[in-house]
Amino acid sequence: MSDTPTPAAHPRKKQGSARSRLLDAAARRFYADGVSATGIDTITAEAGVAKMSLYNNFSSKADLVMAYLDARHEEWLGLYRRRMEGVGDARGGVLAVFDAYADHAAFAYEHGFRGCGLLNAAAELPAGHEGRDVVRRHKEEVESLLAGHLEELLPDRPEEAHALAEHLSFLLEGAVARAGLEGAGTRLEHARTMAANLLGRL
Repeated sequence: MSDTPTPAAHPRKKQGSARSRLLDAAARRFYADGVSATGIDTITAEAGVAKMSLYNNFSSKADLVMAYLDARHEEWLGLYRRRMEGVGDARGGVLAVFDAYADHAAFAYEHGFRGCGLLNAAAELPAGHEGRDVVRRHKEEVESLLAGHLEELLPDRPEEAHALAEHLSFLLEGAVARAGLEGAGTRLEHARTMAANLLGRL
């Protein structure tokens, strides 16, 4: 696997330091302990702000959860874009998607890597919740990125490119689920190797 960049801090927003601290605290606690198990008091205490600061920046805990999901999506896109800076072809673009997931697994999480934070949160949200739509769109975007690279690699075989993108997205999701259970990114490294071998046979 190509060199993994140093894990960055969770995304900072420009709306003010209190908002940034609240989002950072929510990111840590939601990922480590779960969305439902994390109360407002826990988040404000960790952020070092008064409870009123939370309601000055977010209308409710539900609003904070949505901001957290959006931030995780943007965080992953940032990792992907960093990987793409060193990519020179479509094959490298496909592998950059896998590398971005491995980079995400390499963050220094409080209780270790627990899998995809977006899927973890979605599992706690009821059917029809708008947060689940955010997660679904994220996964669709990842598959779309794969499809775009594969269409470039297979310009005369668009149907095969899209079928392969779905195949690789399943491989990626299975790997991140296993990696989350095992608390390490080893399965993601294996998945990247499988993807590289598959691309080598095209």
